Amino acid sequence: MTLAVDLASWGLILLGSFFTLVGAFGLVRMPEVFTRMHAASVTDTLGVGFLILGMTLQAGFGLVTLKLLFLLALFVFTGPVVTHALAQACLHEGIKPLLAEDRRGMTRPRSTDPDDGRQPS
Repeated sequence: MTLAVDLASWGLILLGSFFTLVGAFGLVRMPEVFTRMHAASVTDTLGVGFLILGMTLQAGFGLVTLKLLFLLALFVFTGPVVTHALAQACLHEGIKPLLAEDRRGMTRPRSTDPDDGRQPS
């Protein structure tokens, strides 16, 4: 039984390390601040989540596991809030996202008439 727990925990730890490392490389290659924030928030949540879950399996049941789960909850709830606040601060400073296709102002009401001939958007 301990071998299965060790394998599972090390698998989660390696998976979390992989996501964190790939996210770090992706962060360097992203073209602008908004895509970098998105990559950082996703890899933080995934990488840290897998790392902490692997550590909880290693720690067993006890106070350490409770502390690790508290840290996981803290990361899961504060990570998106911090990323959103940073994105709002960038928009407030006038930094515009680079979009391949800007869909603002292109919305039109959807037609429910089957004889309209337009594809619903």
